[in-house]
Amino acid sequence: MEVDWEVEIGGDAPLIDASWDGLVDLHSAPEFAAQLPESRQFPALAHALVQLNSEVSPVWTSKCDAWIPEVFDADELDAQRGEGNCALSCYIDLLPRSQRTWSSTDHAVAKCRAICGRLRAVPLRCCRADLILRQAYIAPDRNGFGVTAYLTACGSTPDLARATLESALGALVSAILPVPGPATATSKLQ
Repeated sequence: MEVDWEVEIGGDAPLIDASWDGLVDLHSAPEFAAQLPESRQFPALAHALVQLNSEVSPVWTSKCDAWIPEVFDADELDAQRGEGNCALSCYIDLLPRSQRTWSSTDHAVAKCRAICGRLRAVPLRCCRADLILRQAYIAPDRNGFGVTAYLTACGSTPDLARATLESALGALVSAILPVPGPATATSKLQ
């Protein structure tokens, strides 16, 4: 899977605002994930949101979207000729569940690199993930860092692009959630 990360902090860089008026607390009410307009457009997003907001997840989500990109570079998605006819994109804002997680820029960068390393190991073509580390307004008394995860996939048909994006979302969730079994208490993001 094609993957990259970057830091966008300070100046006019976007800020993740977890206190926005339309926030749906999917940790407390996971059943609402399927009712989000973005999830109705792209149902696999609902499944990823439920997992990312689960009890075992080291993160929670504050915003997401799905769309058909007007412009994309099929070469950046590791697509071969004919596989770049159609594309689908989504993003998810991820925030740490613990105040100690991502406590400094260096710590947050290390976590982004670790997630990217796990995603690069996934043998999936025609897609990419870009993780953008941003400052986050988490609550009135809590600022910190968050990550906006952008995923884009392409295919020769809209259905193939959708299926690849579903696989890319699954890979992102697997790269973030704790390893099942005896190591479950140890999060990949903490």
